[in-house]
Amino acid sequence: MPHLTSTTTGTTGTDVRTALGIPGYAHPLVAPAQWAELTRPGTPLDWVVLNVAAGPGTRPDPHCLEAAGRLRNTGVRVLGQLDLTHGARPFGDLLSDAHRHLDWYRVDGFLLDRCPAERAALPEVRRAIAALRTITDTAHIVLGHGSHPYPGYAESADQLVTFSGPWSDYRFSQVAEWTADYPPDRFCHFVHGVPRGHLEEALRIARWQGAATIYFTDRTDHGGRTDPWETMPGYWDEIVSRVGTGVSE
Repeated sequence: MPHLTSTTTGTTGTDVRTALGIPGYAHPLVAPAQWAELTRPGTPLDWVVLNVAAGPGTRPDPHCLEAAGRLRNTGVRVLGQLDLTHGARPFGDLLSDAHRHLDWYRVDGFLLDRCPAERAALPEVRRAIAALRTITDTAHIVLGHGSHPYPGYAESADQLVTFSGPWSDYRFSQVAEWTADYPPDRFCHFVHGVPRGHLEEALRIARWQGAATIYFTDRTDHGGRTDPWETMPGYWDEIVSRVGTGVSE
């Protein structure tokens, strides 16, 4: 099978129990039903990303505050989106956005989107994470690499997004062997363009690759022109049912 490169006991296999990580839906005014759906009892959510306007925005947004509050009231973690722009983001701007997320929306942590993956950038990313944990020592930190980074990043954050991309790539993807040293709850996979008929195959790949937090959608990015994560997949009820019951092979 093309998506297998390691069979280390305890780190890959069909007994992995998955949960959904939501990369960030459209603004609650644009997608109110989708945000409301996330609060439905029994929905197997790990966390939901709040991206007001490429970050926290320039002023508090009451609609986003209400949506985030409803999620927290149901016990769901809300993460503020912080864009690292592949390491080019000024440190002060990053911390300013983090403070706004905390002050305005009381987020439970952060998704550091477009996080660099190379070894040379690791010290600066560690510096950013240390500063975020100084602001709030309970923050859940997710690094949004989108691919397998240098292994040292796994020591600095709670979770890593090691795949973010289309189904056409995911179905033939390979997991980095070093990930076998960590439990599945350290890794996240975001896959767009997954056809309904291949949903179980996608879940099987995630389990074998040892990723416990996933988000699969049939939406596509139309060649990079649209955001595939902004709306729920057409098979939302089906994926909630499969993930929520811990379906395995």
